[in-house]
Amino acid sequence: MTATTAATGGASALSVEFGRIAQVHGPLLVVRDTTGVGWDEAAVVRVDDRSGGEVRHGVVLEVDRGLAVVQVLEGTEAIDPLATRVRFTGRPVRVPVGTAWLGRTCNGRGEPRDGGPPVTSGTSAAVTGHPLNPVWRESPGDPVLTGISAIDALTTLVRGQKLPIFSVAGLPHLALAAQLAAQARAGTRPFCVVFAGMGVTHADAAMVRQALEGRLAVGELVLLLNTADDPVIERILTPRIALTVAEHLAFETGRDVLVVLADVTSYAEALREISSARGELPGRRAYPGYLYSDLASLYERCGRVRGRAGSVTIVPVLTMPGGDITHPVPDLTGYITEGQVVLSPAVHSHGVYPPVDALSSLSRLMRHGAGPGRTRDDHLDLAAQLLAALARAREVAELSEIVGISALSKTDQLYLTFADEFERRLLDQRPQEHRTLDDTLDRGWSLAALLPRRELTMLSDHLVEEHLGPGR
Repeated sequence: MTATTAATGGASALSVEFGRIAQVHGPLLVVRDTTGVGWDEAAVVRVDDRSGGEVRHGVVLEVDRGLAVVQVLEGTEAIDPLATRVRFTGRPVRVPVGTAWLGRTCNGRGEPRDGGPPVTSGTSAAVTGHPLNPVWRESPGDPVLTGISAIDALTTLVRGQKLPIFSVAGLPHLALAAQLAAQARAGTRPFCVVFAGMGVTHADAAMVRQALEGRLAVGELVLLLNTADDPVIERILTPRIALTVAEHLAFETGRDVLVVLADVTSYAEALREISSARGELPGRRAYPGYLYSDLASLYERCGRVRGRAGSVTIVPVLTMPGGDITHPVPDLTGYITEGQVVLSPAVHSHGVYPPVDALSSLSRLMRHGAGPGRTRDDHLDLAAQLLAALARAREVAELSEIVGISALSKTDQLYLTFADEFERRLLDQRPQEHRTLDDTLDRGWSLAALLPRRELTMLSDHLVEEHLGPGR
């Protein structure tokens, strides 16, 4: 089976062809007088022969008393209802799975963008996936190190976790996602990345390809790119293909797989467009009422399985319209995932990359992936101390706006210095810079050294003497 036939599930003995299209509405076709057609079934749409016999692909969204609503992935432009025929394949949308995907660049439907042949495999899987029995789930554990200090030190990513990046338009979230995908490792275990771009511009797509060309060349990456001028409906399929490929690589070949989804907000907007075309009752901000369960059907496909060596870790990237963290997409994502990395326009204005707001960021599973036996014995205590000092520094900064810096105590002035150095020494790094964990944590200790010993309440005397020397 090839990736081209993947969108339709390939040939099937159960396939049935109908030709009576009752209505074309946006990206949807309404086919009448259907029998034996099921929800989520794949369809082949054969356009009028006068246009060259073009073939498009679709998915059944709804079936009701002989009417089937088909979502056309390539859009319905130039479709003549009287001359177009629809074939239902009798099976859900499937994609080939296996290691043939590694090193390939494809569009959002899995068709090659790299000039190579279609991805083929003797095994296929439904893109909707299968619910993972909770009894067989293992808790996330062990770190996925990204080489990015702000994440590795303070919001450590854990194998099997789902940790989103919250951003706003104009911030370098896509560059951060590409850097994370290029540098991430999970110890010495077999590791690969599946990167799914949704609604990205051609310039951004080129940037991502350039940033990831090294990982592509060594066969550690699957790159799916749905660009802004590709059919909007294709974006619904892109993350599902990415996760289906990732699940097979993880649980059948024993790899630790990192899935980066950027931008989930573009995916949600495509979902809203389909919902509107179907005439569904809108929910918050006109998004469908099932947005929560739909996002959960993506995010919950990550994890570890008892008795299997591999894992799926998901990093969704979301742009918050207007910077509103209560917007439905980030709000619902926050309920499903285990923390967040928040990018800040204020930090970005200081010329810092990545512009991470450390106090708004959190990895709820960090203790499962950092500390003794996982990273370094001092990691968790040092991270807690740095965040506590940063919180105090922000309080001091607010006070200084009222009374002036000269009225602050010497210790308070040291906290202001700490905040400036925190951004310069720890957060700020080049987009291609890969820092080891030892380098990152040593930078953290150099920041702790700026404060008096009495202020380092999160660190034991043993750790302080070991890293800062006796007498501190």
